[in-house]
Amino acid sequence: MKTILVFCNVVFFNLFAFAQPETELVKKIKAKLDKVMDYKANGKMKIDVSFINAPESNVQIFFKKPNKFKVKKEGGISLLPKGGVSVNLNSLVPDDQFTVVPAGKSVVNGMQTTVVKLLPLTDKGDIVLTTLYIDEKALVIRKTSITTKENGTYEMELDYGKYLNWGLPDKVAFIFNTKDYKLPKGITFEYEKGKKEPPKVENTKGKVEITYTSYQVNKGIADAVFE
Repeated sequence: MKTILVFCNVVFFNLFAFAQPETELVKKIKAKLDKVMDYKANGKMKIDVSFINAPESNVQIFFKKPNKFKVKKEGGISLLPKGGVSVNLNSLVPDDQFTVVPAGKSVVNGMQTTVVKLLPLTDKGDIVLTTLYIDEKALVIRKTSITTKENGTYEMELDYGKYLNWGLPDKVAFIFNTKDYKLPKGITFEYEKGKKEPPKVENTKGKVEITYTSYQVNKGIADAVFE
């Protein structure tokens, strides 16, 4: 029995030691994002879903720590799902309730990234698994893959520019399976011409792209904005 316990302790120690560089890397990403207390951003949103007729529109994006996030679309509500799904980067890296598992290297849009998987320590939330593709040199997340209980698996691809030092992207592509996609209550949008009812949703890929044109970082935002 003692031999088994010693063996288990050695195995867990080695796993912990193996994951230490990746754990520190995730902490650095979190520290960089934590410098952003709030922001208001302007941008363009493009929806690429086969059964939805939605032209490119102007949007305003609001964030306030720890987890307030809102996208306001001109003339209506933005097409973003409920539950554990968010295009808010800050929500992807939890404070400490997760285990980091190294997952090798991968090239994302021509850039070398370190891949880590985050496993939650509790089952209270909606997120089951988060995979981060981290650019170690720039200390930013280039791509994510998130598996949830309620919304299936979705991905985010991120491009950076003049707000790189804040860890804030110039462009986010949110890619999801339309069959798993759940819309917020009260949302309305136009279907293809001649269709008054939602069509049968097939298991195809959909994409929402937000291109940010400007940010106002750490200027203060009232809580009423998120109501």
